[in-house]
Amino acid sequence: MDKKVIDFITAKTQDLLAAPSANPTLKKAAQAWIDAADKEAATPAYVEALKQGVSTIDELLGFAGSDTAAKILGTEAAAQLLAHAKDLNANGAKFCDCPACTPSLAILREVGAL
Repeated sequence: MDKKVIDFITAKTQDLLAAPSANPTLKKAAQAWIDAADKEAATPAYVEALKQGVSTIDELLGFAGSDTAAKILGTEAAAQLLAHAKDLNANGAKFCDCPACTPSLAILREVGAL
């Protein structure tokens, strides 16, 4: 893996780590990759975690319309998220565009895993 790719993944991983919407498991995998001395060896496990951590548009729609979303986000914020997810879906989006999913998807694209 060349330096340009490592630098790109590092920058996107920092974005992911800063995202409030990133789940703890994904943040743990991201930090493990950052901490790894051998980035190339650590990348396959990180890529798998990224694949598991990215929400599809259907998953986003399901969550946003759920009672769980209303409890976590509040009724109004959950309704706004659902409206946003519906807009994404109507525009052909395949994945969530939150601050955690966006850098995750960029990494997956960069390494050819998406």
